[in-house]
Amino acid sequence: MKPLVECIPNFSEGRRLEVVEQIVDAVRSVPGVSVLDYSSDPDHNRSVLTFVGVPEAVEQAAFEAIRTAAELIDMTQHQGEHPRIGATDVVPFVPIRGVTMETCVEMARRLGQRVGEELGIPVYLYERAATRPERENLAVLRQGEYEGLKEVIATDDDRAPDFGPRELGTAGATVIGARAPLIAYNVYLNTDNVEIAKEIAKAIRHSSGGLRFVKALGLLVEGQAQVSMNLTDYTRTPIHRVQEMIRREAARYGCTITRAELVGMIPEQALVDAARWYLQLDLFDPAGQILEWQIQQQEQKQLAPEDFISAVASGEPAPGGGAVAALVGALSAALAGMVARTTIGKKRYAEVEAEMKAVASETDVLRGELANLVDADAAAYGEVIEAFRIDRNDPARADAIEEATIHAAEVPLETARRVIDALGQLKIAARYGNINAASDAAAGAHMARAALEAAALNVLINVGSLRDEAVANRLRDDIAALREQGRNLADEVLSIVEERTGLR
Repeated sequence: MKPLVECIPNFSEGRRLEVVEQIVDAVRSVPGVSVLDYSSDPDHNRSVLTFVGVPEAVEQAAFEAIRTAAELIDMTQHQGEHPRIGATDVVPFVPIRGVTMETCVEMARRLGQRVGEELGIPVYLYERAATRPERENLAVLRQGEYEGLKEVIATDDDRAPDFGPRELGTAGATVIGARAPLIAYNVYLNTDNVEIAKEIAKAIRHSSGGLRFVKALGLLVEGQAQVSMNLTDYTRTPIHRVQEMIRREAARYGCTITRAELVGMIPEQALVDAARWYLQLDLFDPAGQILEWQIQQQEQKQLAPEDFISAVASGEPAPGGGAVAALVGALSAALAGMVARTTIGKKRYAEVEAEMKAVASETDVLRGELANLVDADAAAYGEVIEAFRIDRNDPARADAIEEATIHAAEVPLETARRVIDALGQLKIAARYGNINAASDAAAGAHMARAALEAAALNVLINVGSLRDEAVANRLRDDIAALREQGRNLADEVLSIVEERTGLR
């Protein structure tokens, strides 16, 4: 499985959504990165983005986001409830799978140096990446916010950045670091008295004698008092304990909690822990009793590439050629999506940005459909086997075999249709996509052609045993038309690539 790092940058913009979208698009333009979530708060005037990917891709995507934010956000004009010192205010890296905290620390320091040198933005390292113990705490680095830091950064050695110049421009400064998963969590009270929220925040936060691993502020948001929190280690200070302490503190002032909200994403285990506590499920076994977890475990067993390859090589009749055709077709769609995503966000290809986004979106759907057809093909073969096992004296046997065989032909026929769709997207990607990825579009065409021919063989082999000639002829005609269409499309893609690259 691929190593995964999560990045959750916070940006000082929550009102101009078109600016937020441009920052998100800058992240999406980096291959190997998946945007999981982003949200904006106009009162805080702040947006939070969550994306994951392999370490190298995540580091590059974070740089692109910081550069885009610096171009679009002017801190001299910024106002909002939330403390901040820069356009890209904070960039934490979080190890998720197959990655150590030290790797994330190295990413933070490498990115910080690059941002300081190439973008001229002061960078402070925090949490596990901090170069000084007092800088581990983000609140310390934000003291005085943008306006206060601007006055002292050049003269106060304690406020000197780890990288970049000792002066603030319109992009302000950026804090970059590595940390464990954090829960950004807000609780709203049934009052507009912000002083009550501030007193509650003081009572629960660790820095003033409250709960360990809790950072809290009292704010006024949309006319309602809010306790805004970061829970830095939910495994040792769980979210339900924080919630109940706020409830008790609020009661002292005659207030109640009206609602709570998450900013960004939350580890699943935190919700399981809260459910176990509130519902008093002392013997609850999440792995065995949560339906989706059980399904996920089964799917992971089925979808491991090495397991699928071993299954094909095992000598069992399924998965066989039809399933392999669907998998290869999914790879051809994936290559079209790759070409599109290497194009998105590049100034040279700004005029075709919309087309490439459409290709990326469409091929994501196609990949999913073709991946489903991998299992569908194996299942269809199983239905044929089951039909043949029916007692020979059973009058229903012949019809069952006929019906199962028709289905076994229709599945690879559907694979062929989806492969044609993939070729259509490859043609667009080859014509307008990043020239540096043109060979990938050509590779996709070759993969699609192989998938189409393999699928066609599976249609024809099943059609040959059908009793219903009308159905057999329809299926033969359908696959013949698709083969011709696919061969022509593949030739067109290869011709476009040869023309654009000068290989012809």
